[in-house]
Amino acid sequence: MSPLYIFIALMVFSLVGVLFAFWKGAVAERTAALVVMGNMAISIAVNWASPDLAATVVFASDGLSALILLIVTVRYGAPWMGGVMLFYAAQFSLHSFYLVTARPNTDYLHALINNINFAGISWCLIIGTAVTARRRWRLAQRARPSLT
Repeated sequence: MSPLYIFIALMVFSLVGVLFAFWKGAVAERTAALVVMGNMAISIAVNWASPDLAATVVFASDGLSALILLIVTVRYGAPWMGGVMLFYAAQFSLHSFYLVTARPNTDYLHALINNINFAGISWCLIIGTAVTARRRWRLAQRARPSLT
C-alpha cells in the first residue's frame, strides 16, 4: 500500500476520533481532542511549509501536547488518558532518538512507529469517549423514572 494512502487513512481515522470526542465526550475528551487536532494541524502545516524544520517543530509539538495532556489527566483523572500519555511518551522518545542520532525521519521504521503511536492515541481517545458516553447514558437511565 502506498505511504500516501496510509497517511490519509490515519488522518481520516484520527479526524473521526476527534469528531466523536467533540460529539459525545465530556470536558476531558474534548480537551484531549483539541490537543490531538492541534498537534495534527501543526505537523501537517510544518511538513508542508518548512520540511527542514519539521523534525524540530514536531518534536516540540509532541512534547507540548504531552504536557497539556498530562495536565488534563491530572485534572480530570480519566483512566484512558494513561494510555494516551504512554503513546505520547513513545512518540516523544521516537523524535528524540531521531534528532540525537541525526537519522533521517523518512525511513520505514520511523513511519511505522509514528503511525502505530498515532493510531494508538486515536484509539485511546475513541475508547475513552465511548466509555464516558456510556457512563453518562447509564446515569441518565437510572435517573429516569421507570414506567412499572
